[in-house]
Amino acid sequence: MIKSMTAYAVQETEIGAITLTCELRSVNHRYLDITVRLPERLRFMEAPVRAAIAEALSRGKVECSLALKQAKNQSGLRINRDTVNALLAATEEIGQLLPAAAPFSALDVLAFPGVQQEATLDPVALHAGIMALLKHALADFLQTRIREGAQLKQAIEDRCQKIQDHNQAAAQRAPQVLETVRGKLKKRIAELVAQPNFDRLEQELVLLAQKIDVTEELDRLDAHITEVIRVLGQATPVGRRLDFLMQELSREANTLGSKSTDKEMTQLAIELKVLIEQMREQVQNIE
Repeated sequence: MIKSMTAYAVQETEIGAITLTCELRSVNHRYLDITVRLPERLRFMEAPVRAAIAEALSRGKVECSLALKQAKNQSGLRINRDTVNALLAATEEIGQLLPAAAPFSALDVLAFPGVQQEATLDPVALHAGIMALLKHALADFLQTRIREGAQLKQAIEDRCQKIQDHNQAAAQRAPQVLETVRGKLKKRIAELVAQPNFDRLEQELVLLAQKIDVTEELDRLDAHITEVIRVLGQATPVGRRLDFLMQELSREANTLGSKSTDKEMTQLAIELKVLIEQMREQVQNIE
């Protein structure tokens, strides 16, 4: 099954007094490159999150972000009374030393580090909740990859068909090219030489025909396209193999163009190279 390496998904859930959000995004990459972004309170989840992503994906530059915030249905701030009492005692002592010190408000107290107390989280419940959330996010994420992969597959198959059509046209044109070259050479030699040696001419034409013969290139192009279509039907990740096949197709199309001595054949070679380049760009996004 063809999967794209470009995708996005986001899922949200509530665990106790907090709301957790998991966001996944990815772009194409030669290998699997995972970046996990977690708040400090969730650092202990980096290894299991990374392992779950690596198990589900094989290629792509993947970024996973987890965020937590107070659930909307929960009450306001929790105050660390011990810290507040210690702060008040310290300010009273400072006030005795500095009678003219400016007073401070309750908001100033709230801004002091450690005054606002975060809700205690159960690590076991948090682990289970995060992994369940990640599982749902990955399922949505993979469906996006599959949908985009189906579009990429269709685009590549369409171009494969066009390449096969151009390949067939080139195969039909090749004998005509040789006959045209033969006729031009005979005419030119007859104009320059009073008594041409046509036996020698035939020998030279045989050598020339070998140089401009594109049968081998056309056969390899056809074989590579057949392999591309076969690979597109495989269930395992095929992006790297398709990338290799694009290189081989490009090599044959370049050789075809370099051997061309005919305007129509040259145009066919150009069309082949355009189609192959379009496929190569699509293949770069396949897992």
